[in-house]
Amino acid sequence: MSQPENDLAAALAADTPIPRDAEGPTFAEPWQALVFALVVALQNKGVFTADEWAQALGAEIREAQAAGGCRDGSEYYERWCEALEHLLIEKGLASHSGVDALAASWARAAEATPHGKPILLENDPLR
Repeated sequence: MSQPENDLAAALAADTPIPRDAEGPTFAEPWQALVFALVVALQNKGVFTADEWAQALGAEIREAQAAGGCRDGSEYYERWCEALEHLLIEKGLASHSGVDALAASWARAAEATPHGKPILLENDPLR
């Protein structure tokens, strides 16, 4: 296991609201596992450090808690998405407008996709 994975594993073992069982993190939805894996992969590639990730995620959790959320872990991976978005924007790898445009495209694609079929960006009628 590489050092960044060890750093992330140690951070996850800390007292955080992450949903977990005796074997480690648990995921209620497939997208949660994907965002988890994406963060690990980006950290392993050196896009950001464990400290940068901890700072970004901590800031998102504190903000959510101040607003009365993120108390039981049910919103935890939403905070991961927010932290990742803000960190990528801070690093110059994404922009607010780019993220917003992509989110709108996914929403249109989802609306245009028949039930039971995979949602693909190609299904966005404005693409």
